[in-house]
Amino acid sequence: MVVKLENNFLKYGIVRNHYTNLCRVFLFTLLHTLSVSSQLPPDIQKLVSSYPAFIQGYEDNQIIFKDGTTLMYDDGKSKTIAERLKSPDIKDLFAYTYPKGKLETVPAKNEDPGRIRNEKFLQKMYGKTTAEVQKNLTVITWCPKLLGQKLSVTTANNVHLLLQQVSAELDDHPEWKKYLQSAGAFNWRLIRGTKQLSTHSFGIAIDLNTAYSDYWQWDCRCTDENARLTYTNRIPQGIVDIFEKYGFIWGGKWYHYDTMHFEYRPELL
Repeated sequence: MVVKLENNFLKYGIVRNHYTNLCRVFLFTLLHTLSVSSQLPPDIQKLVSSYPAFIQGYEDNQIIFKDGTTLMYDDGKSKTIAERLKSPDIKDLFAYTYPKGKLETVPAKNEDPGRIRNEKFLQKMYGKTTAEVQKNLTVITWCPKLLGQKLSVTTANNVHLLLQQVSAELDDHPEWKKYLQSAGAFNWRLIRGTKQLSTHSFGIAIDLNTAYSDYWQWDCRCTDENARLTYTNRIPQGIVDIFEKYGFIWGGKWYHYDTMHFEYRPELL
């Protein structure tokens, strides 16, 4: 391949020295980029690789976006569990490790990997208002063979394409049809009992059939984060595996379980 490129350069009158210099510049730039990336903290690397269309890099405790704006990564504050949920920095997103695949044990008390979300970070990518989010929405057909539902999801970060791939794989499993009926995707709203936006507000989440789902607030008939809960789930593992394959985490892996809920959070996978 290199020889072919060199012959093409020479054919069109570009001298060998110039070609060699171009190669050196390219290799230097590539090696420098790889070197800088390898020096980033592991969680920053996850963000950069997960959201390449938006994140430029990281420097001086700031996530640098491609539009030149920045967001603080670590606010340096020691937080309680409640404070982390209410006012997290971006570092707090990684407070708990998301267990990909089948759960070996039920989630420990307050173990909610992915339930911590930085609203400003999500707004940078998906929109700050319902009008901004809606500019990026498109309609997909969810499980066209089994259900044919129309759902509105975001095109940012290619979420719509990834969810269509999830749909295509699930559509080959008629035995799961009763679970797959969707309770909705985009919906600009607050999380019940909070002043925080649901990830449905950004068009990156989908809920499955509520008739076969379990939700901690329904079971305790409360919104008390300190309530003692008994983990419950009826969603087949195969459904979860397919969602996770394409970057969607599952609310069934939270102590505060929400088994109908899936959201696009590839940095945790």
